[in-house]
Amino acid sequence: MTTSAATLDATVTEVADGVHAYVQPDGGWCLNNAGIITDGGHSTLVDTAATEARARRLRETALRLAPRPPRALVNTHFHGDHTFGNFVFPEALVIGHEQTRTLVEAAGLHLTGLWPDVCWGDIEVRPPDLTFRDRTTLHTGSVTAELIHLGPAAHTTNDTVVWLPGRRVLFTGDIVMNGATPFCAMGSVTGSLRALERLRALDPAVVVPGHGPVGGTELLDADEGYFRLLQDLARQGVAAGLTPLELAREADLGPYTDRLDSERLVPNLHRAYAEERGLPEGSPLDIGALFDEMVVHHGDTLVSRA
Repeated sequence: MTTSAATLDATVTEVADGVHAYVQPDGGWCLNNAGIITDGGHSTLVDTAATEARARRLRETALRLAPRPPRALVNTHFHGDHTFGNFVFPEALVIGHEQTRTLVEAAGLHLTGLWPDVCWGDIEVRPPDLTFRDRTTLHTGSVTAELIHLGPAAHTTNDTVVWLPGRRVLFTGDIVMNGATPFCAMGSVTGSLRALERLRALDPAVVVPGHGPVGGTELLDADEGYFRLLQDLARQGVAAGLTPLELAREADLGPYTDRLDSERLVPNLHRAYAEERGLPEGSPLDIGALFDEMVVHHGDTLVSRA
């Protein structure tokens, strides 16, 4: 599948003074959001994009908003849709959690094999240059950004949120999604709920999710409801002796039925089952097998419009 110019379009919105949300519709598989923070002629990026073409379009936008290329680039976690475009910004210092560097290197270009028909381009894997363990502070001109690791696990085991206290803007990475189904197979259901509580305590005015449109704290509330539903379903499924795939086939998702990529229910239930049975948050699951089960549940190959 060749990506057409029209599908590269993104919505760029100034959500606070000098803070822009870069939203790629429709927010499904590998169509993530990014952020551009500008002040005093300098800029910082939050995440990049999955394909070379999309990353180069993001670079064009960043250079329209500031006279010089970004000096810093924060990766919210290791997944390729948020990191594959790092190499398009050679001037930037790439910053991420210490596990993000390790996992970017370990994953390599594995994501491209899941959707071989996507026109990925000539991607060069570039892990973070600077890593941190718990939190650190980054300054872009007069704009202060708090980089906070929300662990031990939520969406993944290496999630970083970018909080701008002076602007009350929060970039959540994939801990929060709007209109797309959350995905915690590599993280934790319980940890996601705990992470949402920590994010709510920051009292953001603007929430930029990892996928989907910008919103406010109602996005935290909506995802909390989904994770609590997962816990309830897992308790019922374990008690009834159903596999996650069997349970997914008969589950009523209520208000979450129409979210994009609803097949993520299957791996999410595997994670919820693991926690119901007492396994630690973030303990490894067979992600390849879970993708196979998603295909079975979906009834066809999974679609990425990246």
